[in-house]
Order: sequence, then C-alpha cells, then structure tokens
Amino acid sequence: MSRERLSACLIVQDEQERLAAALESVAFCDEVIVVDGGSTDRTVEIARAAGARVIENPWPGFAAQRNLALDAATGEWILEIDADERVSEELRASIEGLLAAEASDVEMAVCPLRNHFLGRPLGPSAKYPGYRARMFRRGAYRHDEARMVHEGIEPRRRPFVLGGDLEHELAGTLREALLDAWRYARLESRHLARPARVDGYLTGIVLRPIAKLLYRSILEEGWRDGWRGLLKISLDVASDALVWTLVLLRGQPASTSGAARTEHFGRRPNGSVKVVAVASGEEGIRAATSWLAGLQKHGLDVALITAGASRTEHVRSAPGEADEGLTVHHLDRLLPLAVMRALDVEMQLRTTDAVVAVGGRARLLWRLLPRTLRPEIPQLGIDVDPALAAEMANALVSRT
Repeated sequence: MSRERLSACLIVQDEQERLAAALESVAFCDEVIVVDGGSTDRTVEIARAAGARVIENPWPGFAAQRNLALDAATGEWILEIDADERVSEELRASIEGLLAAEASDVEMAVCPLRNHFLGRPLGPSAKYPGYRARMFRRGAYRHDEARMVHEGIEPRRRPFVLGGDLEHELAGTLREALLDAWRYARLESRHLARPARVDGYLTGIVLRPIAKLLYRSILEEGWRDGWRGLLKISLDVASDALVWTLVLLRGQPASTSGAARTEHFGRRPNGSVKVVAVASGEEGIRAATSWLAGLQKHGLDVALITAGASRTEHVRSAPGEADEGLTVHHLDRLLPLAVMRALDVEMQLRTTDAVVAVGGRARLLWRLLPRTLRPEIPQLGIDVDPALAAEMANALVSRT
C-alpha cells in the first residue's frame, strides 16, 4: 500500500543504554536522522549500526538541535522521538494509517504519552494520556530556539489524534529522577527574571508548589498511582520551587538568551482562536451546538463538553479527528472532576482561549473550576452572534 514518506528525527547525547530500543521502534520509518551532540560513549556507533543517518553537531540547545534534524529530513512527514521513548505497535499502526490516508489536509498529529517511572507506568499522576505533538508535515513547524527547555510545538489548528501510546522511560532510578529535576530547574531558572516584589518568591517557592501538590494528588487523583505517583508529583513540585530558589540565589538579571520571563515557561499558542463550551440541559446543548458550529464556520477551533447529548450528523465524540463535525466530549454525568479532565484533554490538544458555560448546571460547574481551566475572553458568550463573536475573539486574543 502506497503512503507518504516518514522521517524519524532524534537528538541524542550519551544514550548508549536506551538508543537501540528507540531506533528499533522507528525502523518502519523511511529514514532515521540522529543528531548527536558530542557523545563520549557508543551512541554514534549504535545509531550507524541501526542504519540511521548520523549528524554530529556540538550541543547548541534542545530547540536548535531539533531544527537541525528537521532540516536534514527528506520525508513528507516528521516523527520526533527521544532516545528514552518507544513507538508502540498500536501507535505504529495508527501512524501508518494516517500516512496512507488519501487527500488528507492534516498537518499535525498528537499521540498519548505513557510515562514509566521507577519500573511502572503512571496514570493520573503524570497526566496520562498527556498528548504530545510529535508528528507533523515537514516544513510546517519549527522549534523556538529562544527556549532552553520546553521547546515543544503548539498546533495552529486542531490536530489529528493518533491511537496507541508513545512509551516514555521517565526515570529508571531515583538518582536519575533527582538529576532530571535538577537539570530542568537549572535551565529554566536562567530564563526567569527576578520578581518585582519580594512576595513573588513566596508564591513561587511555597504557595504555588503547595497548591500544585494538593491539586494533582487529590483533585487529579494522582494518589491512584501509589507511592510512585506521589513521588513523581512531589519531584515536579520541588522542581518548581527550586527554579525560584535558584532565581533568588542568582541575584542577577536573567539570561539574555531569549526574553526574560516572570513566570515558568508555558505554551505559546498560535493559529486559530479556540473556544470550548460546557453545556447542560437539552436546550443548553442545542444552543451551544448551534453557536459553536457558527464559530467554526468563521474559522475558530471549537469543542463541546456535555452529558446526555445525542450524536447527530454534525456531532462526533472522538476529539481531534479531522473532519467537518463538531468535537464533543460525551460524559456520563456532568460532574466537576469529569469536566476538569475533559477540559485538560482539550488544553493538551491545543491551548484553549475561552471556556463558555451554557445552562444552569454548567454555569455552576464553571464557577468551581480552577482558573487555569476556565480562561475567558471578555464579553464572549452564547448571546453574542457567532460572526461578531469570532471577530471579537480574533481581536482580543494575541498570537505570536
């Protein structure tokens, strides 16, 4: 069966223990590009023995190294993985199905990331499925070289959702986990400016980490993963606190490599504005569906979260698929935790710019949501005509 060509791109350094398994998992790709940052072990030898095209380039940073791999690729599609990741058989089948699809206008695909920590897979403590944008058309995207960490790509439009997991060995030992937390905290702290007020340190080192620990452990049910899950959350929280501790100890302006920031690196949205509606009651569901369809006709990315809605021609339940229908998350019941999980999935697929509540129960739930899961666009609501609402959203939401 004919299909478009796929290039696997990896950036590596001293990965002789893990690289062979990663390369074996992408052997179905038409070419494999490995950019080595200066390994002193057998990494380059292993890559060449597996048939990969190896480029040796002194380490310039994550984003620049990834872009070098993109420039060397020749396939119509790019698949990015790391040496500690494996493409599962289910994910491979899904990828090959997308490559074989005729007249596809998809430019990016995301896949669930399954983190393995100290020998066991994690679920809610690592935000599984944790969608990651790892596959895209060559030339459609590049990494932001102003970032030393968190250089991932943000889709411009709703991505295709692949089936199967990308298996990720997060850390095999506690020592490795501690070293990873330290490295990322040190890199991110170099990009942060000192807060204008002293209480900014109190927030970053104490208050926000405590809130994050409680939120992820209890509300997001990280406790379900046992002691490994709680340890993983604790390390994430400690890393956040360490970032601001290093900023405090540094006592000097942030690095000039990229713009200084006063908050942790987040995602950098681009492309169309995204609006998600949470709707309750038959009348509310009908009104939200009609309004979102209008927004979609005017170029916005939209999704609906509800319970009890009937599936119709223009409503589908699988998020992320590329068709002309409306993306709907059908929940068994419209409960706070279920709505939070659905909103989190939508935020993982593409950054959400506004969450609008339609119906009495939905408005009550909206008030209970954390602010991070209910962003707002001023005066945007179901009572605003879709054409005007789309114009308003495009004018008020900034894009880089």
